[in-house]
Amino acid sequence: MWTYPDIDPVALQLGPLALRWYGITYLLAFTTAWALARRRSVAAGQSREWVDDLIFYGALGVVLGGRLGYVFFYQFDRLLAEPTYLLRIWEGGMSFHGGLLGVIVALAGLARRSRLPFLAVADFTAPLVPLGLGFGRLGNFINGELPGRITEVPWGVVYPGEVLARHPSSLYQATTEGLVLFTTLWLLTAKPRPLGFASGAFLLGYGLLRFSTEFFRTPDPHLGFLSLGLTMGQWLCLPMMLGGLGLLLWARRGGKPPLTHS
Repeated sequence: MWTYPDIDPVALQLGPLALRWYGITYLLAFTTAWALARRRSVAAGQSREWVDDLIFYGALGVVLGGRLGYVFFYQFDRLLAEPTYLLRIWEGGMSFHGGLLGVIVALAGLARRSRLPFLAVADFTAPLVPLGLGFGRLGNFINGELPGRITEVPWGVVYPGEVLARHPSSLYQATTEGLVLFTTLWLLTAKPRPLGFASGAFLLGYGLLRFSTEFFRTPDPHLGFLSLGLTMGQWLCLPMMLGGLGLLLWARRGGKPPLTHS
């Protein structure tokens, strides 16, 4: 077992301005997605301007959807008691599932503007996402957020103010949602796939990985375990997995999407 390295969440302080590690991980996420999209755009026949629009739309979806999702999925009672809490973003709180819904809306808008099928844009985007998710989980670890459940495994972490070791669940999720999912999707889409395949693989893959790692993560204290002993994150992953599986089955009937890469 090892003691959590007490990392200052502020990476750089310039007078009243503070550059936080969590903000840096978001910057890395969007920059990485932009670089990968530029690489994919060559084979897809899309312009650099279109890629820039994709990242801009996606970033808006992540931030706005992530905040709305966190408040509605995890803090709805507080929202009812304090409606202004929705706007108090400096207090923290982002949800992946909310961010996913925000990105879906953003991609739908870009697809309409570009006169492309929504699933073609979603398939292009899906492999760009996981590395950014991994960076976000590293930000969680740096902030000491999302501690895991109590454990006796040799790599358990003793967080500040605690005596017992816990699973470093944010590192588990950084590895699975980030590196493992990215590698899998990038290899699967290395050759042309039917329309909807990449989107379905992302939804099913993320859902399965997140559902599994949630067994090592402490549920949100104010929510605890929900029906059947599952966490909110696990319940939100169930429709993802069903939707992903449905898309993969549907994709078997389709042809090659208009946006592909090699």
